[in-house]
Amino acid sequence: MNTLWIEIIFWIALFIVFYTYLGYGIVLYLLVKLKELFVKPIKRKLPEDSTLPEVTLFITAFNEEEVVDEKMKNSLELDYPKDKLHIVWVTDGSNDETNERLRTRWEGKATVLFQPERQGKTAAMNRGMKLINTPIVVFTDANTMVNREAIREIVLAFEDTRVGCVAGEKRIAVQTRDGAAAGGEGIYWKYESTLKALDARLYSAVGAAGELFAVRRELFEEMERDTLLDDFILSLRIAMQGHTIAYCTQAYAIESGSADMHEEEKRKVRIAAGGLQSIWRLRPLLNPFRYGILSFQYVSHRVLRWSLTPILLFLLLPLNVLLLCMGAPCEVYGTILVIQVLFYILGLLGYYLSTRQIKNKLLFIPYYFLFMNVNVLKGIGYLRKKRGTGAWEKAKRGKAS
Repeated sequence: MNTLWIEIIFWIALFIVFYTYLGYGIVLYLLVKLKELFVKPIKRKLPEDSTLPEVTLFITAFNEEEVVDEKMKNSLELDYPKDKLHIVWVTDGSNDETNERLRTRWEGKATVLFQPERQGKTAAMNRGMKLINTPIVVFTDANTMVNREAIREIVLAFEDTRVGCVAGEKRIAVQTRDGAAAGGEGIYWKYESTLKALDARLYSAVGAAGELFAVRRELFEEMERDTLLDDFILSLRIAMQGHTIAYCTQAYAIESGSADMHEEEKRKVRIAAGGLQSIWRLRPLLNPFRYGILSFQYVSHRVLRWSLTPILLFLLLPLNVLLLCMGAPCEVYGTILVIQVLFYILGLLGYYLSTRQIKNKLLFIPYYFLFMNVNVLKGIGYLRKKRGTGAWEKAKRGKAS
């Protein structure tokens, strides 16, 4: 292979990496601004309390005795008519004090659906949803706390008849233990939230996060039991039916970051594996002739991150070195090599500081970025290992300060 072909591969790889992590955000911003020159957003008003729809707050939990009381207090403080908000816990397989606390301390305040066998979160959702009959279902995790106005904001988003799913915002609480895990995850989610909001303004958000999202009950589709990203699969299947996913920044769930980078690695590997699984199960969405702009958003925001881009990212360094060895212009390729090496060094410094419990947000950015992409590659092995089962080990969360 001559130098020209290697150069072509190098520049294509560099373009895809840049587009995936920065370029798409720039393109998205420009498209949104262009759209809103001609189409102004519609401001909607929430109906009177007497006409508000009934809502189910749906919580799947496995051995969550430490957070049951806090979650129930948070749920009961939500600003929504008490006779129209139903709290349901699905606690399949829990063998700690989760069920006992719900039964004794919160009797009459929540419905508990329990079965001894643990089949995973998706199976629990499928089973529980068969018993729900409210028009709107809000899903939230046991270990996340929701802001007081969240339900009203979500219901307001559903006033748009095109909306089939509403994605709430995920926020990471300040954490006292491992700065890299919480700091890196927090920075990542701030950027993600910006992209999701822009996606929704252009056409539709590309998926929802399980910490807080809602669907119209009649649009719920039972999912395969071994689904790893139930929130993502469910929300995008609703979008594939012709509905949109609204993104609601005024409805948010607060969650502590992972306890440390080992726990964060478990979470990222599972998400990466779920992303690969999702690409296969949502493969019709890759067809832009059928799904148009949603297809463009899906590939740009999700598919590239979970498939091609991490591979190309780690190929850039050896390709760069090879081109210099083959006599490519040093002014161009030497400069790019220096930038790459410097970025990896900063990532290693970020890793070193995280092992010493030293907080440095500037260095956590390259470290967390490389960490995420390495875990996408690890996700392939995880997907093979977990094939056929929906039960997975939870990542431990840190304590917010």
